[in-house]
Formats: sequence, structure tokens, C-alpha cells
Amino acid sequence: MRASLLQIDVNANESVAARRRRVADLVRDQAGVDLVVLPELWTTGAFAYEEFGAQAEPLEGPTHEAMAKAASDAGVWLHAGSIPERAVSEGGSGSEAPLYNTSLVYSPAGELVAAYRKIHRFGFDKGEAVLMGAGTELVTVRLPETVLGVATCYDLRFPELFRGLVDAGAQTFVVPAGWPERRRSHWTLLAQARAVENQAYVLACGTAGTHAGVPQAGHSIVVDPWGEVLAEAGSDEEILTVDFDPAKVATTREQFPALKDRLLGLETPRR
Repeated sequence: MRASLLQIDVNANESVAARRRRVADLVRDQAGVDLVVLPELWTTGAFAYEEFGAQAEPLEGPTHEAMAKAASDAGVWLHAGSIPERAVSEGGSGSEAPLYNTSLVYSPAGELVAAYRKIHRFGFDKGEAVLMGAGTELVTVRLPETVLGVATCYDLRFPELFRGLVDAGAQTFVVPAGWPERRRSHWTLLAQARAVENQAYVLACGTAGTHAGVPQAGHSIVVDPWGEVLAEAGSDEEILTVDFDPAKVATTREQFPALKDRLLGLETPRR
């Protein structure tokens, strides 16, 4: 498979509509790639908390329309990062409806095949943690070559989520993020850890630039099931394109069957 991670700069001087058009064009430029991945909350900036409510949109709003068409035009699987979703179907109206940090995944036909509401919200009783609701469901997406397990940014710190995704069949984790520069060493370490402990690929796509005064880590990264870094971006805007072999997951799990020795977290411990 060939994947492209679009590490974009979320510039506050660029309107959301202009950024949406720019990103859609970048996706179209990836025709011939199998999978394209965008960062977390790229329409607003992951730390632009004051913008979440104003820029929130329904699941099938303008970002959905733009990304669905871009995926179809390019003929690619598209993980379109995440948006601030206003869940109007859950009661309330307008600004009263709850918000979620929601990832969108599209097929090469432009069909919305999955939506994942971020389970672990960042902020320690402020910011995203109080402004947005928590998701409750694990999400996987079956591609012809692999099964994606979907997680978002702060989720990367919670290994039980990834183990649950493995139990659901995941072989490749896709993690859009708006990770801060001051904790960049954690970003790389955790991406490798999730790959090694689950014997899976990790495709983690971050943002460049600065969000609401918070410098972003960039350094989007692709890690193989042995924890080897196949490709890593720098700090600036960059398209990170990498070829990887999905069959390596099964081979790794057969050659070093550590997952079979799990005892904790299972309904019936193996003896």
C-alpha cells in the first residue's frame, strides 16, 4: 500500500472555507495513492477552543461535502482527520446541540464509511475536555489490503483503546493529531509503543505551525509492526508518502506470537 499523510499548517489568517478548498486540492493531488490521512481538527486548530462552537458543523456538513468529493475525484481512501461536530440529531438545536471531536473516513467512491467520536478528550477539566462530549464506540474500517483502527491524538496515551481495536481486527492504526511541540518526544515514543505492543502499523498525522499560540510538533510518522520508523516528517508543512506491506502484520504476529500470551483483559485467561 501507499499512504500519504498531509501535515498541514492551520493558519489563523486563512479562512476555514479557503483551507477546506486548499486541503481538498491536496487530496486530489494524491491520485494513485491508496490511503490519504489528514490531521485532527484541521478546520479550526486543535487548541483554538474558542472556535469550536462557531466552526462546528453537522456530520454531513460542508467539510463532509468537500472531503467526499475530493476522495471520489482522487479515487483514494481518505481519513479526513477530524472536525468539531455539532450533533443536532441528539436533541437541542443550533448552539445547544452537543459537540464532538469526530473523525471521518471515506471510500474511493466518496462514501462516508465511518465516523469516530474521540473517546479521550484532552484538557484536564478545561478546553476540549469540557467543551466536547466523549465518544463511546471503537471504530474499525476494512480496506481491501488491511483493517484500519481509528484513534485521535490524546487517545494515543491509552493502550487499552488500541488493544480493543486489535481485538476488533485492526492491523493498521490511523491517528490524526494536533500534538504540541513541547511534548514531541512523547508523540514519537507512543507511536512506536503502540506499534510494538500490538504488532501493527501506526500512521500518525500531525499539524505544522501554531494553533492559538501553541506550537505544533509536526513530525508525522509511520511505524511498522516491529516498531521501526519507516518515514517521519519534519516540523513544517509536508506531505509524507510511504509504501508499506500490510502482510507484514500477519507475518510479525506469526513469527513472534506475543498477542497469544495475553492474560489480563480477557474474559477467560488462557493457561
